[in-house]
Amino acid sequence: MDKKITFFGAGSASFGPVTLNDIYHSKTLEGSTITLIDIDEEKLNRVYDIVCKENEIKGEKFTVEKTQNQKAALKDADVVICSIEHGDRFFHRWIDHRIPHKHGSTEMMAENGGPGGFFHSARQIPTIVDIAKEAYAANPEVFFINYSNPMSRICLAIHRAVPELNFVGLCHQINLLLIDLPHIIDDEMRNNELSYLEKIKKIREYIDNTKIVVGGLNHFAFVLDMEDLRTGENLMKKFNANLMDFYKKDKWDRFHFADLTFEIYKRTGWFPYVGDNHLAEYLQIAKDYTKYEDFDDWIELMEQQNKGILGMLKRNHKRLQKGRYPKKGVFKRAVSGERAVAILEAMIENKNTYEIVNIPNDGIIENLPQDLVIECTGIVNKEGVYGVKLGKIPVAVATILRIEASIQDVCVEAILKESKDLAIACIAMDVNCGSFEMAENIFNEMVEVQKKYLPNFK
Repeated sequence: MDKKITFFGAGSASFGPVTLNDIYHSKTLEGSTITLIDIDEEKLNRVYDIVCKENEIKGEKFTVEKTQNQKAALKDADVVICSIEHGDRFFHRWIDHRIPHKHGSTEMMAENGGPGGFFHSARQIPTIVDIAKEAYAANPEVFFINYSNPMSRICLAIHRAVPELNFVGLCHQINLLLIDLPHIIDDEMRNNELSYLEKIKKIREYIDNTKIVVGGLNHFAFVLDMEDLRTGENLMKKFNANLMDFYKKDKWDRFHFADLTFEIYKRTGWFPYVGDNHLAEYLQIAKDYTKYEDFDDWIELMEQQNKGILGMLKRNHKRLQKGRYPKKGVFKRAVSGERAVAILEAMIENKNTYEIVNIPNDGIIENLPQDLVIECTGIVNKEGVYGVKLGKIPVAVATILRIEASIQDVCVEAILKESKDLAIACIAMDVNCGSFEMAENIFNEMVEVQKKYLPNFK
């Protein structure tokens, strides 16, 4: 296969190593050119050296190149994978988390939603839209994969700025549920009658053979249907009957499925699979079911994991420089569970597989805005990625999603137009603000400390 795959943010600790690992496990993509680009030259050189060594160990199956020139990176690119973060990810994330809260915002965590999420969006969207525009100009047939957050808002901005671009946004939150799913719907698994290896095998079987139909927004989506692809059996009755019994209090996780998740499930009747730490970004009631200190701990945990991955890369790079690199390499022996490479393979091989994707609504969910970018179940084949039609989703779910959809609408418009008035309006209208005075105070302080990374709001 002679494809050029350009990887923006190749030094990313979150998605860089795992995606490169998955590429090296793909027979379908063998013969492709992997182009690495990152604004941090030290990180770029480190990843490039390691990838070149892995390529050597595995028999030079790919052509590997690096550049810091965007135009060169995009020239002749068939696929662009974007996982960039404009600015220091955790330095700014702590600011996004602290400053709105200091001014009275009720948001519990700021990454993709809330007043803090607005500023994360404002740092990310201009840079990624610029990449998307240039990618399309270089090759109108290019396939663009976005991993960067805030996923929904970035993808909506791409859709509005480059409407003809073929793109998809990918997130791994569904994995929180997938690893538990066999325990919920299978009696043998639930009753612990299998050995550890048998359980692992069964989990893999369920992941491969269960069609999960979801709908909503990234980090704010719900399980709407479920089917066993081997038998055609609808699994929703079993799922709902056993769910709360499986997630007893001793299994609740303050970072994932806990009080907020199960309150929303109880009140709407539909399970939000994204976890408390993400639901809390979009719901004002989150303050009643979560603790602000827990999200401090969550961000700290993510920061330490990020440092750990970067530390591992540094150590392996030093071993490489000293001629002590492991003979078998350091990439994992199995794929990561991220879905970019699986989707590329499904498109090339016309597999007709199901994937959880972020794509423009365009008639998939009738009672949400049609130009919204939604998270849904998609079918992947040689024609591309197409959403499974859902019609009208449950009214209680659609209602809370429309509130966030309206905020995203204003958010993207404010950033693309560099409008200070719209920016303040967006923050004020957010369910975790509700005050123009508070919004203006948040805006003024955030612009002061992040000005270098924000649009020129005027």
